[in-house]
Amino acid sequence: MDQPRPVTQTGYAPVNDLRLYYEIHGVARPDQPPLVLLHGGGDTIRTSFDPLLPVLAAQRQVIAFEQQGYGHTADIVERPFSFEQSADDTAALLAHLGIGQADLFGFSNGGTIALQVAIRHPQRVRKLVLASTLVNRAGAYPWLWEAMADARLENMPENLQAAYRQVAPQPEHLRLMHDKAAQRMRDFKDIADDAIRGVIAPTLVVVGDADVIRPEHAVELFRLLPRAQLAVLPGTDHMQLTARTGWLMEMLGRFLE
Repeated sequence: MDQPRPVTQTGYAPVNDLRLYYEIHGVARPDQPPLVLLHGGGDTIRTSFDPLLPVLAAQRQVIAFEQQGYGHTADIVERPFSFEQSADDTAALLAHLGIGQADLFGFSNGGTIALQVAIRHPQRVRKLVLASTLVNRAGAYPWLWEAMADARLENMPENLQAAYRQVAPQPEHLRLMHDKAAQRMRDFKDIADDAIRGVIAPTLVVVGDADVIRPEHAVELFRLLPRAQLAVLPGTDHMQLTARTGWLMEMLGRFLE
């Protein structure tokens, strides 16, 4: 019998004074919760998760959304970006969609947000995938912080700028989005070890061996989490990680099932 074809639903959820843009791909299955994708800083759903998203959606229901001020989701100009607020927005979106518990896959800044969801809203999280995820400032190479200190829109990758302009309800806010995202990184505060140790959700920590996140940092995070697995992808930098669909699908299939 043929498997049902993935379907896509899009919408805007009224969440914490935002109209949060979301997409639902694939078919819901009674034996597994949906998988929620959390994109990276400066990204949209597409720039973080193509070509991984359609491969995931062929096997399970996937929910992807764009955070405050990113992609299709308009900004609240006076509200700064924060990992904690984005975590609360994620939990509120799940509540709006009537989803009690989900698996979360966060990439880059999205990984930090996913971890904050598990800390702040543990009842919402069944399993976590933390890809290229920073939890303390020492986890990134010094050159990243040097770049953040002098971050300018003109140095933002052109494909990310184009992706924002293509879908943003206010394309003229590109510089504002960039500057708020850079400020969130400049203000990055370490997540307490005890808070990480308190995460009860089984977690898969993934990092590239040529990532902006130090492999040693991923090992330290793996050691802190009480129910964790670790994967270091060879020959993989930050921008390549979510494109490693063959490796990721094999690991995710085993971990999430």
